[in-house]
Amino acid sequence: MTTNSNTKGTAMKLGVITLAIMNVAAVVSLRGLPAEAVYGLSSAFYYLFAAIVFLVPTALVAAELAAMFAQKEGGVFRWVGEAYGKRFGFLAIFLQWIESTIWYPTVLTFGAVSIAYIGLNTSEDALLASNKIFTLVTVLAIYWVATFISLKGLGWVGKVSKIGAMVGTIIPAGLLIIFGIIYISTGGHNNMDMSQGFFPDLTKFDNLVLASGIFLFYAGMEMMGIHVMDVKEPASKNYPKAIFIGAGITVVIFVLGTFALGLIIPAKDINLTQSLLVGFDGYLKYLHISWASPVIAIALMFGVLAGVLTWVAGPSKGIFTVGKAGYLPPFFQKTNKIGVQKNILFVQGGVVTILALLFVVMPSVQSFYQILSQLTVLLYLIMYLLMFSGAIVLRYKMKKANRPFAIGRKSNVGIWIIAGLGFCGALLAFVLSFIPPSQINVGSNTVWFAVLIIGCIVVVATPFIIYSLRKPSWKDPKAEIAPFHWEEQPVAPATSTTSTSPATPDAKK
Repeated sequence: MTTNSNTKGTAMKLGVITLAIMNVAAVVSLRGLPAEAVYGLSSAFYYLFAAIVFLVPTALVAAELAAMFAQKEGGVFRWVGEAYGKRFGFLAIFLQWIESTIWYPTVLTFGAVSIAYIGLNTSEDALLASNKIFTLVTVLAIYWVATFISLKGLGWVGKVSKIGAMVGTIIPAGLLIIFGIIYISTGGHNNMDMSQGFFPDLTKFDNLVLASGIFLFYAGMEMMGIHVMDVKEPASKNYPKAIFIGAGITVVIFVLGTFALGLIIPAKDINLTQSLLVGFDGYLKYLHISWASPVIAIALMFGVLAGVLTWVAGPSKGIFTVGKAGYLPPFFQKTNKIGVQKNILFVQGGVVTILALLFVVMPSVQSFYQILSQLTVLLYLIMYLLMFSGAIVLRYKMKKANRPFAIGRKSNVGIWIIAGLGFCGALLAFVLSFIPPSQINVGSNTVWFAVLIIGCIVVVATPFIIYSLRKPSWKDPKAEIAPFHWEEQPVAPATSTTSTSPATPDAKK
């Protein structure tokens, strides 16, 4: 990941509100709202809790690390690698890529459901949406179309993604909240279980697995850290302001959107893949504008497609850049005529295809959606655990490094509190993600645990195996990745006859 956030002079700077809105656009997605609607009022607690212990710490820690290495590319590969060495840096960037790969079938499942609801017969639409063959074919068709489009280049994809975010996410989110307000204020029946207060029953651990999914809602905020140097001065004050404003808006959208679904759909009838469309259908019928239902479905589908188009080539570009520096075999470094990482995209597509075929063994579309969502959460959280702990480690390994933005300059107390809070929150969510949800029939618990545990072991082991097999011939002579701080030969003072030796290689491999 290359950043040019060190621009100065007359370069345009981002205002607090602008950056806050960018944060909201990067994080907010509607497809996960049904997973939290089953919690009723207590869903607000989960959203707020996850924002405090994960969303805000992620943004602040990423800001410090991004500003610290603004002149060096690599993203999480750089951040984690500087703290723990190349192996773990490669693990971090690999996890960021593979979790997005596993994420595709889940988000495209939602896209397939949106397509199913384009019809005007709700019962037939619901039947089609729950059909595993229809979902499988639709997921694979959309994904491979997106892949081949990505191979043509990303020039126009960026424009599509911007339009898709507005049409497929922001406008539908606003409409859902407005519909909910109109519905309840005009005497609509409240289907939400009001017996559940703001504070949930934390003794029921099997109910917490869906709540842990909220952490994935907030994932990706570390990408916004690259803009810390683009904020209007004083960045040390304006960046945190933007983060807190953006986090507040994000939480409000998620809470009110979740409440809107809970008002129109009883908790017992909530379906993870269909309820957003069912909720819109319910409101449109109540308002006597059922004709708009296909329009909403098309808008949501377009939002999904635009998002996938952006992400198909996004994370793969990061691992491609690192791979050219000698971390991936030459096969994965191949590009087409316009420089797109074609072989990585094809391998990525193969993984997506295999995961999509899990429909065959899972009892339902909903259970497939949930188990892949949980595996995605687990893998992404491992990366975050490395990032949070790495930020603390770097305060001691690179004491004198320039930190244009720092979480507390006078001492390390601030980084311990913020990064420590994020680490503990991520660790809690990681543990809870293994617990099968009581609200969803996931089939055999043995299959559930086997997929999650074996999946984590295989994915985490893969980059270590690749790293151990690397050869000098893997390095592309044209690849330019700045050395880590412990690889740079220190400059000896002119009056000195000795120099400080760099850290031993064994400690950094």
